[in-house]
Amino acid sequence: MKFKDFKYKRPNYEKIKEKFKSLVKNMETSANYDELRKNIDEINKLRNHIDSMATLVSIRYSINTEDEFYAKEKEYWDENGPHYEELNSLFYKALVNSKFKDKLTQELGKQFMSIADYSLQAFSKEIIAELQEENKLASEYTKLLASAKIPFDGEERNLSGLGPYMTSPFRDEREKSSQAYYGFFEANENKFDDLFDKLVKVRDKMAKKLGFENFVELGYIRMLRTDYNAEMVENFRKQVSEYIVPVANKLYKRQKERLGLQQCRYFDENFEFNSGNAKPKGDSDFIMKNGILMYSELSKETDEFFKYMMDHELMDLETKKGKGAGGYCTYIPEYKAPFIFSNFNSTADDIDVLTHEAGHAFQVYMSRWIEIPDINFPTYESCEIHSMSMEFITWPWMELFFKEDTDKYKFVHLGSAIKFIPYGVLVDEFQHIVYENPNMTKDERKLVWRDLEKKYQPHKDYEGNDFLERGGWWFKQGHIFKNPFYYIDYTLAQICALQFWKKMQVDRVKGWQDYLNICRIGGTKSFLDIVKYANLISPFEEGCVSSVIESIDEYLQSINDKNM
Repeated sequence: MKFKDFKYKRPNYEKIKEKFKSLVKNMETSANYDELRKNIDEINKLRNHIDSMATLVSIRYSINTEDEFYAKEKEYWDENGPHYEELNSLFYKALVNSKFKDKLTQELGKQFMSIADYSLQAFSKEIIAELQEENKLASEYTKLLASAKIPFDGEERNLSGLGPYMTSPFRDEREKSSQAYYGFFEANENKFDDLFDKLVKVRDKMAKKLGFENFVELGYIRMLRTDYNAEMVENFRKQVSEYIVPVANKLYKRQKERLGLQQCRYFDENFEFNSGNAKPKGDSDFIMKNGILMYSELSKETDEFFKYMMDHELMDLETKKGKGAGGYCTYIPEYKAPFIFSNFNSTADDIDVLTHEAGHAFQVYMSRWIEIPDINFPTYESCEIHSMSMEFITWPWMELFFKEDTDKYKFVHLGSAIKFIPYGVLVDEFQHIVYENPNMTKDERKLVWRDLEKKYQPHKDYEGNDFLERGGWWFKQGHIFKNPFYYIDYTLAQICALQFWKKMQVDRVKGWQDYLNICRIGGTKSFLDIVKYANLISPFEEGCVSSVIESIDEYLQSINDKNM
């Protein structure tokens, strides 16, 4: 069955609720463990159905935000999602209070039981109205981004459509397209500010209703961070500031020198070489044809996986009118099907999507044996290990896509990982400050952002762009609006992925086996347990960041980038 044939039918909430409550009651009164397990299995079937229907709506709405049917269904799920969450909380309560809890922990895993416990802490029917409001506001953000209709180069373009111009070899074109891109955010500044202000306030209100001092603690619990806390993250940010920011600064200095610029301004940042950035040497058909070859040669597991994705049409990759921004991978449990969404724009990003999102999809494909929807994927920071590591694991096949520009691509790809980490911790620290001070004004928030840029990205030069100089860059960062505290995850995972980069240089066979092992266990383990299972060093361990960055810095210094 192809994705277009996957059937969506809006569930009847009242019928689901009745059946769900009946099964939970059966759980609570089970005479023995086997009876309890049978009821748990039935509930998980029901939960998988609900998740599948909600996910189908989410995918089809993001493919075409102008589709009236799925726009209405998205409204239904925004409104009713919290009610389904309330049913989940009844299930979690029955689990954690079960007289068979020890045996359940042994069989279903400590991580799943911790997720049940954290989910209970993060939910109460008292906050349903706030959760509905949060969903509605997040959907408004998606719609606002998708509404961009920017006249440029003789055509109306969305934000993704400006991507190739923003990395043009012609500096004037880079500047004008960047002004058009950020001009959209400036023209809608009040809308973005108001949306975010409402999101901060509604999240703060939820946290206080649940008994937390502010949203920070609730944010960590919602992210299911079962084995690390805000203090450990703060220490990691310090390591980044000490060891990675100086290496990133060296890379920006080299970039400025090889471009022959007096100033490397904000619109130059994503342009690496006067000869042009490395780009795929063909269209989307060319990319997919070589993607099939790459995954067929990488391993028998990836060969089977990618053919499955192609055969079932589980990827929507091309930019088109009305399509939501960005890229993601999700999973439809009833069909045991991963799905990849993206916006190809004829830049190297298209290949990064093919490896990054496919890393997510491959992991969940290998974890399809898991029938519990909460642990098909691991928690977010663990998820990103699979995606970011796949970007490096596939390096030997980059020549298929970039041909003579392969070395150029690799230099920028690895360098970009280093440049990204300070930005990632900046996003995280910004969110800590914002949610610790929910009554900040809109201008104060922008000032905080700009001050943090000066700390983590001192190279930033916004001359000629008042909006960015005032601290407006973060409007484009969807995670800040839609997924609070989901960003440090990328940086923690990047440190792990860079360790995989090191492994694959030394012993590909061992490195691949470690990677395959963590894909197979899905979300059955916590972040630090997955790190250990992969034979990696924890990013929170003193010396981890410095040991990884030294090897990377050596490699980057060894490349003669001026001749590229």
